Amino acid sequence: MRAHLGDQLVVKSPADGATRRDGEIVGLHHEDGTPPYDVHWSDTDEVTLVFPGPDAHIRHLEHRTGGSPDPVSPDVGSRPNSDEARQRTGAGSDTPPPEGASHAGDIGRRVAAERRRQGLTRAETARRAKMAPQYLAYLEERSADPSLASLVRLAAALGTSVGALRGSGIDLPAGRGQALLDPQLRDLGPDECRARLSTHGLGRVAVSTPGGPAVVPVNYEVVDDAIVFRTAPNSAPAAAVGTDVAFEVDHVDEAMSQGWSVLAVGPARAVTEPEAVRRLADHAHNKPWAGGERELWVSIRPTQLTGRRISPSDRSGH
Repeated sequence: MRAHLGDQLVVKSPADGATRRDGEIVGLHHEDGTPPYDVHWSDTDEVTLVFPGPDAHIRHLEHRTGGSPDPVSPDVGSRPNSDEARQRTGAGSDTPPPEGASHAGDIGRRVAAERRRQGLTRAETARRAKMAPQYLAYLEERSADPSLASLVRLAAALGTSVGALRGSGIDLPAGRGQALLDPQLRDLGPDECRARLSTHGLGRVAVSTPGGPAVVPVNYEVVDDAIVFRTAPNSAPAAAVGTDVAFEVDHVDEAMSQGWSVLAVGPARAVTEPEAVRRLADHAHNKPWAGGERELWVSIRPTQLTGRRISPSDRSGH
C-alpha cells in the first residue's frame, strides 16, 4: 500500500463492502508512501495515526497525471476544489486569528508562534515536515493531538525539540516555565487597560486590615468604568470601603510564556443606594465563587490605571 498526501483512506465493512469511514491522508511517515499515515477522518474531524488493515484501501486523487509526484510537495495535498479546502482549513492563510478567537491547542499555538518567529509560511513548513499544509493548518487552529512522528518532523523543520513543542515543564508551578527567546515588555495605555479589565471576572484587591496588609481574590464586574464586587460586611475585602486601594488583574499564557497585568488604584466606597444596588445585582454575570451571603457591593473608581504586557519581540523572525 502506497499513498500520497491528499489521497483518501477508505475503510470498508467486511460484511457488505460498504464504506464504513473515510478520511484524507494529511501526513506521511515514510518517503515511499507506505503506512502508517496521519488521517483526517471525515466523520469525526479528528486526525489520528493509522496503520491500515486488510479492510482499508487507498483512493488516489484523479487529477494526478503522469510521473511520480513528490510526496512532500504542498500542492499534492490539495483537493480538486482547492479554494474550498483553503476556506475550510485556513491552509492558504498565514494570518494569525484574533487574540482569544482561536480554538487551537497549546501544541498548535507553539508551532504557529515558532513558525512565524522564523518567518516561515505554512507551505514551506509543511514541505520541510513532509505533511500536507491542510494538516498543519489543522494543528495550528484546532485542538489536535499529533502523533509523535509528526512532532518529530515538525521539530526538525523548525529547528526545535519535541519537548519544546509539547511544552516541557508544563507541570511546573505557574510562571516557572521557559521564558521567551526574545521577549518584549511594554506598557499598556489607559484604553488597553480598560479593555482588558472588562474581559475578566477575577481580580485581587489589596487592603489594610486589623491583622495587617492583605491581598484577596474577588469576583468583579466593570460597570461605568468602575470596578465593583460583592462581599460580606465583616470580610477582608470589606476593609476596602473608605480607603484608597489597589486592584490587580492579570492573564498568564503558560503555553506561550507571555501575559499581561493591569493595576488600578483609587478610592473604594460602599454602594448603598437601593436603585444602584438593584442595577448591579441585575447585571451581575455570576455570583461570588466563595458562596454565602455577600450583599455588600463595593465600588472602586480608578484614579490611576497602568498595565504591562510581555509578548514576543517585534524583531522576532526578521
